[in-house]
Amino acid sequence: MSKVLVIDTDKRPLDPIHPAQARQLLRNGKAAIFRRFPFTVILKESRPSAPVNPLRVKIDPGAKTTGLALVNDATGEVVWAAELQHRGFAIRESLTSRRQLRRSRRNRKTRYRAARFDNRTKANGWLPPSLMSRVHNIETWVKRLCKLAPIAAISQELVKFDTQLMQNPQFSGNEYQQGTLAGYETREYLLEKWNRQCAYCNIKDVPLQIEHIHPRSLGGSNRISNLCLACEKCNLKKGNKPIEQFLKSKPELLKKILAQAKKPMADTAAVNATRFKLLEILKATGLQVEVGSGGLTKFNRTQQSLDKTHWIDAACVGKSTPTLVVKHVKPLPIKATGHGTRQSCRTDKYGFPNRHCARTKFHFGFQTGDIVKATVGKGKKIGVYVGRIATRATGSFNISTKDGLVQGISYKYCTTIYKKDGYSYVF
Repeated sequence: MSKVLVIDTDKRPLDPIHPAQARQLLRNGKAAIFRRFPFTVILKESRPSAPVNPLRVKIDPGAKTTGLALVNDATGEVVWAAELQHRGFAIRESLTSRRQLRRSRRNRKTRYRAARFDNRTKANGWLPPSLMSRVHNIETWVKRLCKLAPIAAISQELVKFDTQLMQNPQFSGNEYQQGTLAGYETREYLLEKWNRQCAYCNIKDVPLQIEHIHPRSLGGSNRISNLCLACEKCNLKKGNKPIEQFLKSKPELLKKILAQAKKPMADTAAVNATRFKLLEILKATGLQVEVGSGGLTKFNRTQQSLDKTHWIDAACVGKSTPTLVVKHVKPLPIKATGHGTRQSCRTDKYGFPNRHCARTKFHFGFQTGDIVKATVGKGKKIGVYVGRIATRATGSFNISTKDGLVQGISYKYCTTIYKKDGYSYVF
């Protein structure tokens, strides 16, 4: 079970404690709840001389989900873990939609106005907002954890492990592509690209083989765009048949496989584009930063026979990884949601003004996105509801609970549990 983070009354981070010990401190009035996510208690006394064991925050950056873990290097205990879901692809879609609306609107004007994007210069190291959002999300949580836990070092997964290039830096061309590393790198790439399942029957959790979409005996190449993954049964059944002949009775599957084979890995490109920017920001914290490779992470995980999850991968990052204790650790699911929109007016499908957005989201001390507990003691909606609220100026709020949307709850029945901070949590 993940431990509870503790700070004293001077907000000095102390050693995390077991949840049962935290409950006892709260019952006895010796501590109070400081934060809900991550759950942190604050003592009602100062403990400047209390001994503290340093922790290491370990990061496994991903395009969609990043794993975070707090590890005690001395004992190997994973104290706390989380899986942070990014919104980079949602930002990209929003920017694309806005750009399309503006272009179509500009082209419909009777007087042509040239595009102005070439007039702007970008600073050195500039990255698109969809990529920087991933970096900022990780930065936010590292800084937050540094305030709540005694963190002394950081580990980040940075690059793939390229043993062949290390052994002989002069490798290039066919010699490099056909060496001992080719099978390992190719297999890892294909596992990510084809979602670790058979391309033909979608079966998972079985041994998968590298399959040539267009057989080599018929002129097919070893290019990554001609490779997929197949289970043994499907691989033997296909043999050296052309894929068009093998899937002639399944045209939809044929179209899907051919499209996926040509599709580049946007996830890999996103991680590669942001890794050094993230490293620069982590070094700016002043803490010791260790970098590791994807190959080393996998080696550490397989050596200890651990499951493949984002938070376990994070705990296995770097050479400093001890023998890990992961029993009963439950990661905190975090989803980046943003702080709403600055858009003053929504548009219709043609890009013209349609509906003005509300000027403020704060009403009666509440903000849209806050997590509240509403205890309704009378009326048709009697009951207790916990969830996120959407505020209205009338004071009649909507609450999104795990059982669905509850409408028309007065602000008088609501008590704030957690203020909106740009992230949503499973609670």
